[in-house]
Amino acid sequence: MTQELLNWKLKGNYYSFKGHQIFYIKEGAGPILTIFQGYPYNSFDFEKVWNELIKNFTVVVPDMLGMGFSDKPTNHDYSFEEMADLYTALLNQLQITQTHVLAHDLGNSVVQEILARNEENKNPFEMKSIAFLNGGLFTAVYKPRLIQILLSKSPKPIGKILSRLMTKKSVSKATAAVFGVDTKPSAALLQNFWDVLNYNKGKSIAYLIGRLVFAKDKYQHRWITAMQQTKTPMCFINGPADPNSGLHMAQRYQQLIPNANVKLLSQNIGHWPQIEAPEQTLQAYHDFLQEINFKHS
Repeated sequence: MTQELLNWKLKGNYYSFKGHQIFYIKEGAGPILTIFQGYPYNSFDFEKVWNELIKNFTVVVPDMLGMGFSDKPTNHDYSFEEMADLYTALLNQLQITQTHVLAHDLGNSVVQEILARNEENKNPFEMKSIAFLNGGLFTAVYKPRLIQILLSKSPKPIGKILSRLMTKKSVSKATAAVFGVDTKPSAALLQNFWDVLNYNKGKSIAYLIGRLVFAKDKYQHRWITAMQQTKTPMCFINGPADPNSGLHMAQRYQQLIPNANVKLLSQNIGHWPQIEAPEQTLQAYHDFLQEINFKHS
């Protein structure tokens, strides 16, 4: 593990969730901002925007079960409901009743589940605002990569074998493919990604979480309805060059969401805006907060 990644790990603590140890970081001062990280890595995805965020927020971010520095059970049925429960348990433990939200990739889906609960009055905390980064908000236009299809649509025994056969080269290639042409990940970042994926033998269970990509269809009506009906301010900060969830996803957001607030970044920014264009991403987020009359306090 690189020193950079180790320093990130040293920021954190653990809490118990259903008998599993979940890594989380809480740092900063001001109103609460909860970050929902993506697949298949962890909270370190937000390292490049972290220092700016903690100037104005108390930032809370866990690594979801099965990812990052959290436990990675092998015989486990991972679900969006459980991931939403994981966040709810952490915020409850920290006695947080209100939070702003920043989400990316898989984290978007977890936020959609929580938002649906919120609209059903089944959520113990209030989301003051939601900012989505690139992610598969709408399955109708999501474009999965071949490696995702192989891992996630194959029968479980085959997915298990494919997960174990994944090499650093194949994972790095698949990751770099969704970065923008001018913002490809460095060798050091790819090494960090690989170390995060392999922590607690995580590579061997990657397919179990990856399968959730194709489990979202049954939630779409409920999730999209919640997004259309909520009074919670939302925006979509989008790297348009992302082949998975770029411009086409932003256009779908504009079609489906009333008074849609979409902030397109530079045309060559891909799937990881917070890594590829941290300053642009922070500016877009700042603009959104200004638009909703956010006050630092």
